[in-house]
Amino acid sequence: MRNYLFASGLFGAITSGIALLRGTRDAPITWRAVLAWLSWGITIALAVGAIVDYRRDERGESVSYDSPVAPVQYKRAKKELKAELKAQRKADKA
Repeated sequence: MRNYLFASGLFGAITSGIALLRGTRDAPITWRAVLAWLSWGITIALAVGAIVDYRRDERGESVSYDSPVAPVQYKRAKKELKAELKAQRKADKA
């Protein structure tokens, strides 16, 4: 659970949302306020997307190539393939 909150940016997005809410509570609705809320919504969406990618990685499912988890998955798959080829060569020699 801690990995999801801190590594994905969700904690920062929530705290920035609280600060944004406090700052715009009594202010009139302007285009700047709308852009700030839109930016916060995008930040939340990206954080939730990162959490989904972490979950998919834990379950062994593939993630999109633009995910922050994708390079880790690629390295892991490359390492597993290398170990598999090494075991196959060893079995062929025996």
